[in-house]
Amino acid sequence: MNRLLAAALASLALAASAGANGNWPHWRGPTRDGVSTETGLPVKWSTTENVLWKIAMPDRSGSTPILWGETIFLNVAEGGELYLWALERRDGRRMWKAFLGGGDHRERKQNMSSPSPLTDGKSVWVMTGTGVLKAFDFAGKELWSRDIQRDYGRFGLNWGYASSPLLHAGALYVQVLHGMKTDDPSYLLRIDAGTGKTVWRVERPTNAIRESPDSYTTPALLEYDGKKEMVVTGGDVVTGHDLETGAELWRSDGLNPENDPNYRIVASPVTKDGIIYAPTRVKPLLALKAGGRGNITATHRLWEFDKGPDVPTPVTDGTYIYIVDDQGIVFCLDAKSGATVWGPKRMAPGIYSASPVLADGKVYATSEDGITTVLRAGREFEVLAENHLDGYTLSSPAISRGEIFMRTDTALFCIRNP
Repeated sequence: MNRLLAAALASLALAASAGANGNWPHWRGPTRDGVSTETGLPVKWSTTENVLWKIAMPDRSGSTPILWGETIFLNVAEGGELYLWALERRDGRRMWKAFLGGGDHRERKQNMSSPSPLTDGKSVWVMTGTGVLKAFDFAGKELWSRDIQRDYGRFGLNWGYASSPLLHAGALYVQVLHGMKTDDPSYLLRIDAGTGKTVWRVERPTNAIRESPDSYTTPALLEYDGKKEMVVTGGDVVTGHDLETGAELWRSDGLNPENDPNYRIVASPVTKDGIIYAPTRVKPLLALKAGGRGNITATHRLWEFDKGPDVPTPVTDGTYIYIVDDQGIVFCLDAKSGATVWGPKRMAPGIYSASPVLADGKVYATSEDGITTVLRAGREFEVLAENHLDGYTLSSPAISRGEIFMRTDTALFCIRNP
């Protein structure tokens, strides 16, 4: 009990530190859900207006920049190899880069740099699409290295591995949900963040067929009634797992009601106020009540929505949930009931892969053309600005200390008000 209490307190301290100091330590920010408490953020920018600095990027990436203190970390594809970059946040100067591995290649729109790094302020961890998982200190010294494919078999996803790890209380949680190009079972890992050693490995069974076992999502941390669980989506189901053992606590079907063989999942689950929001391939987006055990398909479903996203992960403040689809169509729903508040509404034309973020009473949504539409959050649909950056954009925005960090295939921009 003392060990569990210490871990819980450490996790709370980390979350408080991350948010209070303007850090963005994970793909989805300090609270892992794409929400920031930052205020005074810029509404308008261009390639020159409100740009504090920009630095060149060698290639595209779906990986989001992460920030802690004065350091920015990036997972970077460069000349067929993969690196972790550390940048000085005040001017974007590169302080060091660390080699992660070779074998970078393109799988449709993504390359092998897609997973985002993560940090606790002392160490930084990064996964690659080739299965390399490494830890570094802030000076760039490698602390340990793993090759997940070498240890547990080749990944069998149709479009390459892209899931980011979940960091919680000194542990990294890694999912490998696949099936299109392998007969090996899907599985989950808990890895000691300090040593790199596997604490447990559990298989995650599915009846999904053909491509539908494949999942490109990132696990979510569910917190409710003093409990904490890991939430995983893929293989036609959403499941909850014990953090200490990996054991499956509950499962809900319904992410592929027609048993479509091509229902791979890209958008990640989101948790807020005891509700699990589980996207699938457009329909249905499920909202489930936390606290179930066993098969909760018929007992814990709160609502469903048949115009959900495919690639962008939704964002919610607990009052409203904002859904951006691949074509730039956006909806605002009541987060508790699922009732439509407004939508469908069209943003700037284009394809959307980056996930929206919610901050300063605004929703920021970025297209692959580098156009960020800024919406006023709330009950009325209002476009505040459309901001254009040069370059192909897969990466979601990161927010820190009044600044927005936008990554394209050609540059990383630091954007702030004068």
